[in-house]
Amino acid sequence: MAFPGTYNFNYYRGDTSQFVIRPKTANGGTFDLTGYAAIFTIANVRGAGATQYSNAQGIIAVANSTTDIVTCTINPAGGNLLSAGTYVYDVQITNGTQVFTLLTGSILVEDDITGAV
Repeated sequence: MAFPGTYNFNYYRGDTSQFVIRPKTANGGTFDLTGYAAIFTIANVRGAGATQYSNAQGIIAVANSTTDIVTCTINPAGGNLLSAGTYVYDVQITNGTQVFTLLTGSILVEDDITGAV
């Protein structure tokens, strides 16, 4: 596992947004996700004192050990908790003893027009 990749994206508030990650080993092979759980966390800032949004708020990551793919989703309920502006995020996998950060970046949240909160 190498340092995390970076992916910056825009999110239209209240929509469903989804992306997948295909973790690789250091030599480029498929990383076996057996026994790993995934965590997708969005925050207003990095570090201590940040307001964080994750699984309980509809910001979800699922590690599939059959396909070795991590699927990250922002559900409408979770997205509606985010005000317009810029946030940071990361996606990690853990097996209880090891933690790997796969991806990090920023999210520009734009207000919805139809169905605006």
